[in-house]
Amino acid sequence: MSYQVRLNDRIAEVELLARNGNFVSVAIDGIEYAADIIMVEQGVYSILWNNKSYNVELFPGDQPRTYSLTTKQDVFEAEIIDAEARYRMNRSKGLVSDSDKVLFSPMPGKVVKVMVALGETVTIGQPLVIVSAMKMESEFRAKVDGTITEVRIMDGDIVEAKQVMIVIE
Repeated sequence: MSYQVRLNDRIAEVELLARNGNFVSVAIDGIEYAADIIMVEQGVYSILWNNKSYNVELFPGDQPRTYSLTTKQDVFEAEIIDAEARYRMNRSKGLVSDSDKVLFSPMPGKVVKVMVALGETVTIGQPLVIVSAMKMESEFRAKVDGTITEVRIMDGDIVEAKQVMIVIE
């Protein structure tokens, strides 16, 4: 079974080669990887790869086939790209998606620091906010160039999953 997966700004070809219990073998862009994956609880996975253990939390995104993956140090936005999604991407080449203009909290947490202000001009990749959740701090960055038109959070605020934090136009 083969998929395209967008992870932040990178698109990879992912093919499931074998699955036997917790053992999974995949090819990512043609390179084979084998890992032992256990679902610890709903949305929380423990991955053993190359004799190292990784904990990953998976939260559904605000669009179909989209997810937020959280590790100890990073947050990744992922999308499973099927034929329909490829069609939409090709039709909208050069256009900015409305969902990229709105920064949602992927999980409940506490705002550590808001790094932008209303009216400020931002560029793709610029840090916008740091949120602490489950003893980890995650930095969220702009997905588009633009101007901050709404800042709905402040340092110290508690945010819920899928809560709008910042809007860029």
